Amino acid sequence: MIELEGVPELIDPVMICAFEGWNDAGDAASTAVGHLDREWKGEVFASLDAEDYYDFQVNRPTVALEGGVRKITWPTTRLSVVRADTGEKSRDLVLVRGIEPSMRWRSFCNEILGYAHELGVEMVVILGALLGDTPHTRPVPVSGVTSDADLARSLDLEETRYEGPTGIVGVLQEACAHAGVPAVSLWAAVPHYVSQPPNPKATLALLNRLEDLISVRIPLGELTEDSRAWQLGVDQLAAEDSEVAEYVQSLEEARDTAELPEASGEAIAREFERYLRRRDGQPGPGGHATESGGLAEGGTGGPGAPYLRDPSTGHGRPRKPSPKDEVANDAEDTGGAEDDAKGPDDAQGAQSGEGQDASRRDEGGTDRGGDGDEGSGSGR
Repeated sequence: MIELEGVPELIDPVMICAFEGWNDAGDAASTAVGHLDREWKGEVFASLDAEDYYDFQVNRPTVALEGGVRKITWPTTRLSVVRADTGEKSRDLVLVRGIEPSMRWRSFCNEILGYAHELGVEMVVILGALLGDTPHTRPVPVSGVTSDADLARSLDLEETRYEGPTGIVGVLQEACAHAGVPAVSLWAAVPHYVSQPPNPKATLALLNRLEDLISVRIPLGELTEDSRAWQLGVDQLAAEDSEVAEYVQSLEEARDTAELPEASGEAIAREFERYLRRRDGQPGPGGHATESGGLAEGGTGGPGAPYLRDPSTGHGRPRKPSPKDEVANDAEDTGGAEDDAKGPDDAQGAQSGEGQDASRRDEGGTDRGGDGDEGSGSGR
């Protein structure tokens, strides 16, 4: 039974969802919803019963001491509400953040849609992140997809044509379509060779695209500075490894070549319109991301940069004390390194297998037509 005591009447509400696990490379999507919750001081009004949807041997509860008393926190999905007040316009956001359920996915989606119905939600936006063949030095690609043809035309989105394995993001979007609720999925592509969380650049890209979609100015806080530090840290690590640096360069060349047709009059006009919209609303204290998660000028790097993935094996590779020695060792076995780089294993326990990576790349609408999807089992 859905109880909404204490929830005020909402203004033009939009539900924004993200789930940790298979659909959340680099924790980019769940971090984006968490950022909205912190910046606008969200108030939790409901939690789904963990017993109904989670296998506690897969997603284990945690125990902590609070004032000398042991307290267990169970894995679950929580709903909170925030008011996005930009001065000129106010809009309420219903934030859904949790872990991809282990079981009863249809009941899980029906319960979320029950809250959406009771709250009068006008649209559901589901955030996701996938592993892709994209260089960390370029703006993060974010694709917007929907199964509603009319919505695709009105919001300039792609109409999904994906076929293959899916996660809770795909299931919830389909449930919304059957319930007659407009739904959009936004997918950020995370470089597979540096996929360890967090990835503030991918989080920025998702918030940037979300801002355009719901016409609400989002305060970015420290995300812009964190993103600069992240990229500088990865630049430094890549420079220490000649094999990784060469691989990144090949990705850059492929990306730049693929984007040449985008320099059309229509694309330029669309970018200029977005620039004007952003200029009219002044950036918040943390600055503002450029299109697709690019960064504003200025800023310095910081500590805590992630380690890279070895493009020849897909395994994590920590910072090495002697890069020259490693290059010499790598030179003994370079055959097939570039081909193998296309199918790394996942950065998270819930994201494993080449087939899952390939299917997520297709589902997010990026990297279609690549040559590194062996074992994906998904049609194109």
